[in-house]
Amino acid sequence: MISKLKIARASILIVDDQHANIELLEELLAEEGYTNVASTMQPLEVLALHRKHHYDLILLDLQMPGKDGFEVLEDLKADSSDGCLPVLVITAQPAHKLRALKAGARDFISKPFDIIEVKTRIHNMIEVQLLYKKVENHSQELERVVQQRTAQLQESEERYRRLTELASDWYWEQDEKGNFSKISGPVLEMLGLEAASATNAGPEVGMGGWNLAERDILRARIAARQPFLDFVFSRTNADGSRQQFRVSGEPMFSRISRFIGYRGIGVEITVQR
Repeated sequence: MISKLKIARASILIVDDQHANIELLEELLAEEGYTNVASTMQPLEVLALHRKHHYDLILLDLQMPGKDGFEVLEDLKADSSDGCLPVLVITAQPAHKLRALKAGARDFISKPFDIIEVKTRIHNMIEVQLLYKKVENHSQELERVVQQRTAQLQESEERYRRLTELASDWYWEQDEKGNFSKISGPVLEMLGLEAASATNAGPEVGMGGWNLAERDILRARIAARQPFLDFVFSRTNADGSRQQFRVSGEPMFSRISRFIGYRGIGVEITVQR
């Protein structure tokens, strides 16, 4: 809800070519506690004034010389980004009410004035306009926060990738079927996989020479969707040489908790040993 203080401080512009009408509305608004009221008898000034002050309410007389209220409405509507005009028109012509609403006005006040009606319509329209601004500002702030958080996550992810590259021989990701989806470092060469086949290959490719007992343990952990840290496994090459690797990985899940694969880091420890 909008507080009474904020409503009282709402910015209001009175547009009328009759000084007596302006004085009457200013007195009425003052009695209701409104403290931020301006006026003009020049309809040509309205657009520039609204651009500068962004009024919460414009009380607009429709019948004015030089430029009538309908033309002022057209100017305001053309300049508005969303077409939501804070305009309450003042008219003595019943036929003008519907036309003004179609032109973009939000409400109307009939002449001669009914004081209770004038006060009620002004209060209601200001409250709605302030609520609209509050929601709009909240949406903009929410969008800004989302963009900021997204940028932070992207930056964090990039730092994570760089650190893993520095701390390991390779960084890898696999999809839910075990196919490599992202690779950083010489993982293909170290695991004896062909670059052309790795992206479309399942987990059986390049399995020759692996220690089957170790491989079964690792497969069991992956099947159980468990993370693994510094898991050591080995393979025996065709020339009889033996390679050892240390790998760490964690399962990845979507926002709806669906398993989408694994990611991790690895290093060859043959030389170290």
